[in-house]
Amino acid sequence: MTTAWLVLAVGDARQHGGNDGYDDNPREHYSWDSTVPNHGRMAVGDVIALWDKKDLIGVSVIHAIDTGTAQKTVYFCPECKKADFKRRSRLKPACRCNQCGAMFETPGEKVKTVTTYRSRHGRTWLDGRGLLTGRQLRGLCDSPGSQLSMRPARWEKLRDALLATEKADQVTDLAGRERLPIPGGHKTAKVRVRVGQGEFRSRLLLKQGEQCAVTGPAPACVLEAAHLYSYAESGEHHDFGGLLLRRDIHRLFDLGHITVDPATDMLDVDSSLDEYPLYADLHGKPLALELRDEHRVWLAAHWHTHRTQT
Repeated sequence: MTTAWLVLAVGDARQHGGNDGYDDNPREHYSWDSTVPNHGRMAVGDVIALWDKKDLIGVSVIHAIDTGTAQKTVYFCPECKKADFKRRSRLKPACRCNQCGAMFETPGEKVKTVTTYRSRHGRTWLDGRGLLTGRQLRGLCDSPGSQLSMRPARWEKLRDALLATEKADQVTDLAGRERLPIPGGHKTAKVRVRVGQGEFRSRLLLKQGEQCAVTGPAPACVLEAAHLYSYAESGEHHDFGGLLLRRDIHRLFDLGHITVDPATDMLDVDSSLDEYPLYADLHGKPLALELRDEHRVWLAAHWHTHRTQT
């Protein structure tokens, strides 16, 4: 049976009254040490779900755990000597002990040797923003009322909750030991259709020919009419407001991972694609066709949306 863990990762806001915090990068790794309850129970092959108290950040499967030792400063209540206290940013005194109720400005401190742990889970990362709320996640834990930063959870419940979301197709591969049957059949659904999209593409094929504006010649069957602006907002097909793009390039363009620098007319590929040479090698290259001034207006707006606002 697959074991799952709900772990708290909220950057600088992660509550760590008894220590100086941890180095977290949710997409790649999660750090903790032997002062944390359940510290030795998480194992390779376990599912790890990271959250920020309000929402799910993402889910993955641990493929390695690095261990080591370190000197760590541990803080504690000067009255009862327990490390279970909360730092208060707006109230004075600055600290309140959860054990004895004492309030104090400066905690006691000592240095101790601890075992350090860091999970490696970047290979199967599933972004979870917008999928499950904090309330839903608490309900998946063995102890829903727990306040621990590392909580055992029910993988079956987590899996079923994720399967009910829009990313259900990715969930079955999270735990390599499990493969769930894919529901089949058909259903009738109302869909929103872009009026005039076929004619818009046909005109682009006449003007541009069978080539992707970014990568060059390509079969017409893989070329899509990409609007250089948000068609969902305007609902209009503007002359020279689109280019033919290969399907994968179209998706990356819409997400802003690929754009065009208006100062140079050169392709700008986001660093998130550096590990994919097929796309990373496009960075700094010219487009495969000559741009018109009208294209540049739309492409400049796209650039400013995805580059200057980050």
